[in-house]
Amino acid sequence: MKFTELGVAGAFYIELEPNVDDRGSFSRAWCAQELREHGAVGEIAQMNLSTNHRRGTIRGLHVQNPPHGEAKFFRCLAAASYHVIADVRPDSPTYGAWAGVELSAERFDALYVPPYCAKGYQALADDTAVLYAVSSPYTPGAETGLRYDDPAFGITWPITDGVIVSDKDRAWPDVQLERSKS
Repeated sequence: MKFTELGVAGAFYIELEPNVDDRGSFSRAWCAQELREHGAVGEIAQMNLSTNHRRGTIRGLHVQNPPHGEAKFFRCLAAASYHVIADVRPDSPTYGAWAGVELSAERFDALYVPPYCAKGYQALADDTAVLYAVSSPYTPGAETGLRYDDPAFGITWPITDGVIVSDKDRAWPDVQLERSKS
């Protein structure tokens, strides 16, 4: 597995290093030890599968309040998806930054999101499927979010026309970023 740091501290784009022969290929899809060696959480509490019927669908951005942080490991199983991480951790060196990366079922690539970062994604084609592992159980009372078009972050999405977003995700209030602690 090849790890590339993104513009959010602790977040990684992960490429598989397949062994290919005339039968097909074999790749290690998950390795707790390699994740930990990169400072990431290597435990899985649950796995979730999200399907999206329509191109342009946006899910998120979601985050769990302390002490219920969730590290997440995303992989696109069908079609392609654009994933966004927004750093809402006030003590982070990249607080207020966001990073985006495309995942594809063809590449079998992955994304690691550290705890307490807001995370969302957009389906880039009809019938997109995303599988993700989460480091701790979902706690409904600890959920909060960041609206996909929050002006504090200025996230650029690949598809802007015909975007489909749930009422819940459209209702998140604007984030007020603390720009200085002095």
